[in-house]
Amino acid sequence: MAGENCTTVTEFILWGFTDYSELQVILFLVFLVIYVITLVGNLGLIMLIRVVPRLHTPMYFFLCNLSIVDLCYSSAIAPKALQNFLAERKTIPYAGCAAQMFFFTTLITTECYLLAVMAYDRYVAICNPLLYAIIMSPRIRAQLVAGSYLIGLIGASVQTSGAFRLSYCSSKVINHFFCDVPAVVKLSCSRTYISELVLFVFSVIIAISTMSIILVSYVYILSTILRIRSTEGRHKAFSTCTSHLVAVIVFYGTAFCIYVLPQSEDSLEQGKIVSVFYTLVIPMLNPLIYSLRNKEVKDALRSTISLKTHSKML
Repeated sequence: MAGENCTTVTEFILWGFTDYSELQVILFLVFLVIYVITLVGNLGLIMLIRVVPRLHTPMYFFLCNLSIVDLCYSSAIAPKALQNFLAERKTIPYAGCAAQMFFFTTLITTECYLLAVMAYDRYVAICNPLLYAIIMSPRIRAQLVAGSYLIGLIGASVQTSGAFRLSYCSSKVINHFFCDVPAVVKLSCSRTYISELVLFVFSVIIAISTMSIILVSYVYILSTILRIRSTEGRHKAFSTCTSHLVAVIVFYGTAFCIYVLPQSEDSLEQGKIVSVFYTLVIPMLNPLIYSLRNKEVKDALRSTISLKTHSKML
C-alpha cells in the first residue's frame, strides 16, 4: 500500500459496456424491453397463481416464490443500469453499491436453493405420490422457502461485509454494469486473499449443495419414469419436469460460463455479456418457460381470460 493514494472512496463508477452515445441509446432500449417483459411476465404469473384455485399446489407455490425472486433481483440491477445508459456520470454511491451487492447476492443465492427445492418437490410428486400431500404440507413448503431465503441472507451478509471491509483508495471504476462481488473486490487496495477465498468457498458450497439435490432428485425421477409401463404415463410424468429442467439448464449453464470457465483479459467483455443473461434475461425467460411449456398454466390463463371477456360482455 506504500505510495497508494488512500483518499476515502465515497462513490464508484460503473463502466458498463461502452462510452459511445449511439450504442448507449440502443442498449438502453434493449435493457428497457427486457425489464418491462420481466415485470409483466413475473407479475402476471404471480397474480395468475394467486387467483386460480387449481394452481394452489406446492409446485406453483414454489414457482410463485421463484417469480418473486426473479422480479426482485432483476429490479436490483436494471433500474440503475438503465439510468447509467443515459447519464453523463455513471456513478453509484458507496452505500448504494453495497446495497445492490447485498440484495443481488441474497436473491441469486435464494434462486439457486429454490430451484433445488423445486427439484425435490418433483421427486416427491413422481416417486412418492401417495405421500406427496403429507410431505409437501403447507408448513413444510413454507419452511423450505424460508430456509432458501435465510441461506441467501447469510451468504450475502458474509460476502458483502467481506467486500466492504476492504479499503478502496484511488481506483473506483468498476469494469461492470453492476456491483458484482468479484468486480468490486478487484478494486481494493487492501489484501483481498481472504475475501476472494470466502467468495470461492461460498460459491462452491452453493453450487455443490444445490446441484447435488437437483441431480439426485432427477436420477430418482428418471428411474421411476422408466419403470412406468405405458408411454402416455411416462410422457405425463416427465412433462411435469420439463419446464423446471429447462430453467435449471439455462440458469446453471450461464453461471458455469461466468464462474467456472477460465477468464482472461480478452474475455472480460464477453463475461459482461453473459452476465446480462444471468441477471436480466433469465428472470425474463422463467415465466415464459413455465407458461409456454406448462399445460396447467396455459389452461388457467385461457380460462381466466375467457372469464374476464365473458363478464365484460355481460
